[in-house]
Formats: sequence, C-alpha cells, structure tokens
Amino acid sequence: MPELTGKLDTSVNGPEGLPLFDGDAWDRVDWRFREGQVRRLRGRIFKAVQDGDWPLARNLQKLMLRSWSCTLVSVRQVTQRNAGRRTAGIDGLVALTSQARAEMAVRVHASTGSHRPSPVRRVYIPKAGDKTKMRPLGIPVLADRCHQARVRNALEPEWEARFEPRSYGFRPGRGCHDAIESLFNILHGKSRRIWILDADLAGAFDKISHGHLLELLGGFPARDMIAGWLKAGIFEAGKGFAPTGEGTPQGGLCSAEHKPPYAQCWVMRSAGPLRLVRGREAGERCT
Repeated sequence: MPELTGKLDTSVNGPEGLPLFDGDAWDRVDWRFREGQVRRLRGRIFKAVQDGDWPLARNLQKLMLRSWSCTLVSVRQVTQRNAGRRTAGIDGLVALTSQARAEMAVRVHASTGSHRPSPVRRVYIPKAGDKTKMRPLGIPVLADRCHQARVRNALEPEWEARFEPRSYGFRPGRGCHDAIESLFNILHGKSRRIWILDADLAGAFDKISHGHLLELLGGFPARDMIAGWLKAGIFEAGKGFAPTGEGTPQGGLCSAEHKPPYAQCWVMRSAGPLRLVRGREAGERCT
C-alpha cells in the first residue's frame, strides 16, 4: 500500500494570467460561482447536441476542457468530496490539504494538452451480492482522476442528450428509485406489458472494445486522452505491469462513462440486474 501524503511537491504559480494560487486562494474560491459556470456550460453542450449543432457542441466541449472553473470543480470533486479521496494510485499521492489541492489544480490545468495517463493500481474488494467473491478495481493516480473529472464534464452532457429517456444506469441525477417508479407506472393497473427480462452482462467492463468505444466518441476533443486511459495498463502488487488490450478497469471516474453507449439502445437499465423491455420487443432486441 503506497504511503498516503498530504501535499504534492510542485511549485504553485497559478494558471497563466492568474495571480499566485495557493492554499489560501483555494479556501477563498467562490464555489457557487465556479459550479454555476460549469453547470451553465454543461447545459449549453446538452442543448447544442439536442439541436444537432455539432460544430457548436465540439467548440463548447473544447471551452469546457480549457476552463479554469472546470479544473477547480473537478479537483475539488476528486480530492475533497469523493469517498476515495484518501486512496492513492501507483504514485502514492493524495491531496488532503488546501495547499495540496491548490497545487494539484495548477498542475492539472497546466497539463490539459500534454498529460500522459499512468497505469492504474489493481485492488480487490468483496462483491456486494456475494462476499465470497472479489471484484477487481483499478485505482488511477490522482492527476488522472482529476483529468477524468474534467473530461467527464465535457462528455457527459453530450451523451445525456443522446440517451433514451428510460435509461437509468450510470447517469447523473438518476438511480434505482427512478427505475422502480417507471416499472410501477408501466406495470400497474391494466397494463398489457408482461415481459420482464432479468439479465446481467458478465464481465461487461472487462470486454469493452476500445476500438468500438473510440468510434462512438467520434470527434470528441479529448478522444485521444480517453484512448490513453484505455491503453494505460494495470499494475498489481506481486504481478507487475499488464497491458490492457480490451476492457476498462472499474474504479476510475470515466469507467462508468464507457459502458452506457453500448447498451443504451437495448434495454432499460436500473442500478441492479433488473431489465425491462416491451413485450413485443423482448425477443427481438435482447439476443
């Protein structure tokens, strides 16, 4: 287990055009203003995709990826809010103080166009449904997680505009209870929809095709960075480095973004294994 640290060994010069950004500056950030900027830009990306204005959508995504507000909000999410903020990747770095978070924000913003992904650290945790089985997770280094949060802010609103309305898995603001409500509304009373499909994709994350996923991303501005994360490989204690020819390790912020494009046109997903399709389509769509 890498030793946890509370700071990073970087000089804090601040983004170009901004004054010195240190721990005190981090504590003075107006988070409501910064989060509002990111939220509005996400809304503009969503609207542009809905309207089919792809040149505008791509330009807005580039703007998001260059945004200092996006960097601040992303670093805060990873280092201050996420449950895994104390968990380090292969470099052993975490950011648990205002100074360390400020330094990380500067480092991330300065490397938006030059960042090179690092291998993830393989760990195992018990599966929720069967404690005797272990689920493999891949823990990215801190810088990768911050960049993934930035990329997610640019990519997520695009796919939110393209997903089916009755899709609930791995989506912001949606969860199991929304799926339960939809099931009730469809099945109660005199509904003639009687087909229920109980299915699970075995090793879904492990078998995702990199080529197909990158094809689905099309002209997304951070496509090459996502390709780098997919190919970064895995480091496991006692076994060393292993390349990743397919699949995406569970544990990174973007791993959940990789799965929905595969299945969103097939079935209604909930937080668990329950799937529902229209009766007349069950045999046609779920092969």
